[in-house]
Amino acid sequence: MEVNKIGGILSVLLGLIFVIFPMFSASVVSIIIGLSLLFFGIIIVFSGINLKNIINILSLILIIIGVISIIFGFLFIFYIDAISFLFGIQFYIVGIIMVLFGISGILSKFERITLTSIMILIMGIITIILGAFSINNPIYVAIIIGICLIIEGVALILSD
Repeated sequence: MEVNKIGGILSVLLGLIFVIFPMFSASVVSIIIGLSLLFFGIIIVFSGINLKNIINILSLILIIIGVISIIFGFLFIFYIDAISFLFGIQFYIVGIIMVLFGISGILSKFERITLTSIMILIMGIITIILGAFSINNPIYVAIIIGICLIIEGVALILSD
């Protein structure tokens, strides 16, 4: 069996787990990200302390990044909804950019660009709505991730 097919099957299975058990999946992902950030932050703080005698400014930057990583690590471990909030903010930013591109394309009045711009505007509005849903409920983020994993898995399985 090819690597793409195996990856596709695993992606579909993981996507189904995300769709069927969204709260569990969101919790596990949040805890894994939190632990990763926590360990990364600890390593970076120690690296910054070790470089203190060699390069002061780099040492300070590493310590600051490490402390921020540790804070976000604890945030993701103990506050599961934090990841949904970040996804929601990302949806809002992307949605606003799409809406602005859509409006600017419509105002340009080129026929081919206008149709595409209307589609971008509609997708931007949908993205902003998804942002609102994902901030309010982490289940939506897990389901969206699951659907994306299933689509990617099917694409990998069908690819030659």
